[in-house]
Amino acid sequence: MKRGGRTVRIGLVGKPNVGKSTFFAASTLIPVDIANYPFCTIEPNVGFSFIPSRQPCPCGTLRKRLEEDGRTQLSDDRGGSICSPRTGSCEGHQRYVPCMLVDVAGLVPGASQGRGRGNAFLSDLAECDALIQVIDVAGTTDIEGNPTGIKATKEQAIEHALAEVEFLTGELDAWILGLVKDGWSRGARRIQAEGVKGFTQFLQERLSGLGATDQICQRSFDAFAQQHQDMTSPWDWSDEVLMLLASSIRKHLFPIFIAGNKADLAPEGVLEHLQSVLPTFTPCSAETELALRQAGKAGFITYVAGDTIFKLNEDQPMSEAQQKGLTVLAERVEKLQGTGLIKLLDQVLFDELQRIVVYPVQDESQWTDGDGNVLPDALVVHDGIQAKQVAYKVHSDLGDGFIKGVDGRTRRIVGADHELSDGDVLRIHSK
Repeated sequence: MKRGGRTVRIGLVGKPNVGKSTFFAASTLIPVDIANYPFCTIEPNVGFSFIPSRQPCPCGTLRKRLEEDGRTQLSDDRGGSICSPRTGSCEGHQRYVPCMLVDVAGLVPGASQGRGRGNAFLSDLAECDALIQVIDVAGTTDIEGNPTGIKATKEQAIEHALAEVEFLTGELDAWILGLVKDGWSRGARRIQAEGVKGFTQFLQERLSGLGATDQICQRSFDAFAQQHQDMTSPWDWSDEVLMLLASSIRKHLFPIFIAGNKADLAPEGVLEHLQSVLPTFTPCSAETELALRQAGKAGFITYVAGDTIFKLNEDQPMSEAQQKGLTVLAERVEKLQGTGLIKLLDQVLFDELQRIVVYPVQDESQWTDGDGNVLPDALVVHDGIQAKQVAYKVHSDLGDGFIKGVDGRTRRIVGADHELSDGDVLRIHSK
C-alpha cells in the first residue's frame, strides 16, 4: 500500500472507448457518460463498488448463538442476516464491503510527453494503490480508441490487445523515467557517497508525489539489481538502463491487472491466448454486468453481483424484447461463467492489496455499537493489522487512549499488538 490510513483506491485505466466508464457504472451503479468516442470521460469519476467479503459475516455466528439461548423471534429477512450495516449490505450472512474505484479519463500514446490529458491523467493514477487496465479484446477499436468499423480476426484482436497493455506500461515507465532523470546527477552522487540506502532515499524523494514509500523504492531497486547484477556504476548508466529501473519501480508502484472487456464479442481463441501470456488477465463483459444490475434493480431478475447465474422473476410482466434481451444475457453469462468484474475486484482487493475485513463493536457479548446496532461497521484493513491500529481506524481518540481489546468470538483480552484475522470481531477499551 502506498499511503497508510486511507481508503484503498483502485484506478480504472486504458485507452479511450474500451468500456472503462461502463465497467465503473456496472460496478458502482453510478450513472456516468458512456459514449462511443474517445475522451467521453474527461475528469475522473469516483465511486464505491461493494465486494463480497471472503469470510461470512459474523452475524451468522451471532444468530446461531442467540437461537441456542432461546431467542426465536429473529427476522428471516435478508436470508437470515441480523446485522445492521452502516455501509454496504448483508444477505444470507454474506457481507458486502466498500472498495473505491476511480475511472480515469482515457490515455493515448504520448501522454508522458503531454499528449491527450498528459500529466493530468498520470497524476490521477498517482493516488491509486492498484490499476485495472480495461482493454478491448474484441479488436473493435484502434490504439487511439477510435472504432475500426470492421470485425477483427483472432490475430488482429490479440495484436491490438497486447499493444494496449504495452503502451500503458510504456507510458508509465516513461513518466517515471522523466522524474528519475530530473536530478539524476545528484542521485548518482548519493549512491557514490551513501551507497544503496542513499540512492533509495533519492528515489523516494523524486517519486513521493506518486505515493512511493521507502519500502517500495527499496524493493524496486533490489529487484532491479537482482536482474542486472553485471550493471556498471550508476553514474555511467545510459537512458536504456534507467528505463529498466523505471520499469522495476512501476511494477512495484502500480500493480496492473488486465480486464479483457467485450469478452463476449472476442473472436474464438483470443481469451485463451491472452490468459496464457498475461498473468493478471480476466475476461470481462462490463456491458453485461451493467445490464444485469439494471434488470435486477427494475425487478425483472434476481441477480447478485458476481454470480454466474440469475433468476427470472416470473411474476414481473415483460415485453417480448425484454425477454429476448434477458435470454441473450443468460447466454453471455453462461459462456463467460459470469461477467468477470466482481471476480477481478476481489482478486485486486484481497490478494494483491492483502486486505481483510474486521468488525469493531462496543459490546463484546451482543456485538453491537452504543446504539444497539448489530455489527454496523465492517472495516477493510490491511492484513496483519493490530488491535490498536484498528482503534485508530475507528477514531483517533480510541487509539490515543487504547487500554485493551476483547476478541468478540473468544472473549479473550488482547493487547495493542494483537494481530487480527479476517472476520474478527473486536471490542476496544479506551480511556
